[in-house]
Amino acid sequence: GHDDPTMIRMLQDLTGRDPLTIPLDGQDVMSLFQNTDALGITPEQIGGTKLGALGIPEFGTDFAMQMVIDAKPKAFSDLVRISGLSHGTNVWLGNAQDLIMSGVATISTAICTRDDIMLYLIQMGVESEKSFKIMEAVRKGMVAKGKCAMWEEWKADMLAHDVPQWYIESCQKIEYMFPKAHAAAYVMMAWRIAYCKIHYPLAYYGAFFSIRAKAFSYEIMCQGKERLEYFYKDYTRRKDSLSKKEQDVYRDMRIVQEMYARGFSFTEVDLYKAQAHRFQVVDGKLMPALDSIEGLGDKAADAVVLAARDGQFLSKDDFRQRTKVSKTVIEFMSDLG
Repeated sequence: GHDDPTMIRMLQDLTGRDPLTIPLDGQDVMSLFQNTDALGITPEQIGGTKLGALGIPEFGTDFAMQMVIDAKPKAFSDLVRISGLSHGTNVWLGNAQDLIMSGVATISTAICTRDDIMLYLIQMGVESEKSFKIMEAVRKGMVAKGKCAMWEEWKADMLAHDVPQWYIESCQKIEYMFPKAHAAAYVMMAWRIAYCKIHYPLAYYGAFFSIRAKAFSYEIMCQGKERLEYFYKDYTRRKDSLSKKEQDVYRDMRIVQEMYARGFSFTEVDLYKAQAHRFQVVDGKLMPALDSIEGLGDKAADAVVLAARDGQFLSKDDFRQRTKVSKTVIEFMSDLG
């Protein structure tokens, strides 16, 4: 939710591009939801991930990417429908997914957002006020819970207007549905972020690591591709027994792996240039934020930035006196270089 506008704002600051000028019909952006070609990499380079959607809000999780693969979207409007499906309850699993996989429906004809029901029923000739009432009963889960007294009567009316049996059965399973406008707003943000992923890659990764990454680790992620791959293999092997913290690290590792695969890299943290909480693009590379260093919390990172303004650090002791950073963290930082 709130991360997306923050991320779009940071992308605008880094690129100077007004997000409202980003076209919503680019085939290159659409292709991220079909393959990895627009990123110039193959799935083999990123642990077998088939799409270019990693890190894109709404579409970046394995569950969402599997939905995209199953639904085969061809246009922006299909993505809005997938977003609707993913936010509903009993709308995709055991419902639209089965209908699409078996060829009974497509992403265009399945029920994805609440508006679909009313608009489709009106199109089939059902009286408009009744179409509205049916939509409301279905989206609230009244029909699925058997709490809708009018359902049998409405069902007969739908059948009389040639509404297919599968459509009625699909309605009977739904417990909650998303409004289409809400889905469209989410997808517009996701699309603009995806556009930057292709056209402003360093800005995209910098914004992602600053705002969305939950467990970014300088030690694991910023010391070259080989080191990252070593940890990635270890985490993948233990995938089913990772702690909550490790799951977050693993999720962020996959984005870093993709960044390395695209030929980008990090530059060392310069204590005099680095920001406390934001990554920045420096000479075609990404400089991590100070708070990405293990043990350097928010307050300590702020203290380092303030102290650095007062001139050069003369020694580790001088650094410690002026920043109040603990001895262990200073030793750790000097090991990292």
